[in-house]
Amino acid sequence: MNAASALSGIQAAQLQKTLTATPKALVPKEELVFGHVFTDHMLTIDWTAKSGWATPQIKPYGPLQIDPCCAVLHYALECFDGLKAYRDTQGKVRLFRPDKNMERLNSSAERLYLPQFDGEQVLACIKELLRTEERWVPHGRGYSLYLRPTMISTENTLGVHRSNSAKLFVIASPCGPYFPTGFKAVSLYCDETNVRAWPGGVGNKKLGANYAPSIGPQVAAEDKGYQQVLWTIGEEHELMEVGTMNLFVYWRNDGGELELVTPPLDGTILPGVTRDSVLELARQWGEFKVSERKITMKQVARASDEGRLLEVFGAGTACVVTPVNRIHFQGTDYQVPLDPADATSQAGPLAARVYDTLFAIQYGDQPSKWSVVV
Repeated sequence: MNAASALSGIQAAQLQKTLTATPKALVPKEELVFGHVFTDHMLTIDWTAKSGWATPQIKPYGPLQIDPCCAVLHYALECFDGLKAYRDTQGKVRLFRPDKNMERLNSSAERLYLPQFDGEQVLACIKELLRTEERWVPHGRGYSLYLRPTMISTENTLGVHRSNSAKLFVIASPCGPYFPTGFKAVSLYCDETNVRAWPGGVGNKKLGANYAPSIGPQVAAEDKGYQQVLWTIGEEHELMEVGTMNLFVYWRNDGGELELVTPPLDGTILPGVTRDSVLELARQWGEFKVSERKITMKQVARASDEGRLLEVFGAGTACVVTPVNRIHFQGTDYQVPLDPADATSQAGPLAARVYDTLFAIQYGDQPSKWSVVV
């Protein structure tokens, strides 16, 4: 907890609303493109080192006014998070483990020495934003309202130092299914040159500065005919993440055990909410070994050659689960099995089971403490 937390805290009970006089027309849900359409209102909360957090405001969606010398524009003093609101079959709006997103945003802000906040109070403000924008939460399985909480420095001076002012804001964007026509397994290009994160860095924080440098390697992978980058590190090519998702490998390990393995939270890996949920579900099922440990691409390649590789998939908020069907590594394309019982399937049995279970929880079909009614 940094020094900024000692000042005035956020008080959801004091939230003020100014509603738009010109509500937008809803876009037909079949035409929604992720991140292209935004709702009528946004939540903003300002902070200064002198006074602490100001009164939360729900106001019409619109541009932010900042000075050209603002620190966020020069030194990347910005962090964000992402979560979704879902509409269940009874018409209620639900969030999925939102407390985890508040914890992670606070952790990211602390790394930048931006102010800490009371997650419960911010979540209460977000719920009020959702009640205000209720008509924007689409109906139908796979549809949702994406929420983007963001914190930026609004310090109006040049120079690298801690910020004396900041803004926390939340915008909302309705979106459709990640796979509108069913699963589509993706191919990966193992990048042996670029590194997403490194020990002692900020790979475990959700900073905008972590994402911009990934665009070049992503474009290069696409130019080679692959859809996502497989990030590794070190001479042994330890696996890290896939694109912007956490990575899972399901195999029969060297000891002959069925095992689901994902890289450990060693400071280089983002602590994904979906990642944590997949691990908890798998441990509850108790049908195979579940490990958070280092795993190398060479081990995966050998398992593929020996017929021990069963599934590989990414996991994240946007997609829930993305199956992988091919990995390029050191000049060789390694095929990843999907469903041996169905040659037309685009997902392995485990990935499909994880996907179906999490979807059922998110949309309220399966009771769970993870699903929070707004």
